[in-house]
Amino acid sequence: MNFKRVHVIANPASGKDQPILKTLNNVFHPVGIDWDIYVTKAGGDARRLAAEAVQAGADAVAVYGGDGTVAEVAAGLFNSQMPLVILPGGTTNATARSMGIPIELAEAAKVIADPDAHVRVMDMLQVGDSYFFGVVAMGIPGEVAVMADREAKDRLGNLAYALSAIRATVRAPNSDYAITLDGQEFHSHGVICIILNQSAGLMHVKPPVDGADGLLDVAVFRDENVATVSKAAANVILRNENVVPVEHWQGREVTVVSQPAQAVQADGEVLPAGSVTVRVLHAAVRFVVPGTKAQ
Repeated sequence: MNFKRVHVIANPASGKDQPILKTLNNVFHPVGIDWDIYVTKAGGDARRLAAEAVQAGADAVAVYGGDGTVAEVAAGLFNSQMPLVILPGGTTNATARSMGIPIELAEAAKVIADPDAHVRVMDMLQVGDSYFFGVVAMGIPGEVAVMADREAKDRLGNLAYALSAIRATVRAPNSDYAITLDGQEFHSHGVICIILNQSAGLMHVKPPVDGADGLLDVAVFRDENVATVSKAAANVILRNENVVPVEHWQGREVTVVSQPAQAVQADGEVLPAGSVTVRVLHAAVRFVVPGTKAQ
């Protein structure tokens, strides 16, 4: 891969407080990359700027921000074949971690010029008009996202999720789930229902969760084991532990309705409570990831 024209889309409201212009220039200038930076100001800007980069004939788009910004840029590149480079700038950077992208900004930027880098094609999750990469979760993880607001994340970082998980485990309701998966109906109950595109080590199931297989993985956790539930609640966002669900299904489109209504989140973004419909978009985005030597 030889990227000479790169459009960088940056979200200044992302979690990390760090200068980026000099860092990027120190990486891009010596290898002859012509780059421009575009700053988002409101929701929807990242998606629009990504689409404009495609029209402008860029060789690649790089996104500096958290998981939400990455997903918004990816939505603007949907079906364009434009390569996407992640420059982690969020609190958890779960998508970057799952791709093996270095979390330190300068090292992540070097992936663009890495001769061993390659493209990894990934599915996306669609919820209404929004797009996500990792997890849509109902129940305790939804409560975690509600409690870990922007102020808490800025102040505490990932600790905000861990503390919120402890509080949420105590207060989350045990609900009945009506699950419609590719037209088939299932019923279950529990404190967590999650819909996964990629696990990044979160969930131990067979077959393993594959972010490029065109399938959603739907799993339910019950409250019989409080320690496991607490671990699952925190790691739905942090994604650094293996937990085992009680029930597991796969499909291409799923609707889950909880009664009583549970909180819902998608990659840390709070969604309307009580019900959610998710469908998978197969082979939607092309990520640039480090080669063997870089990993």
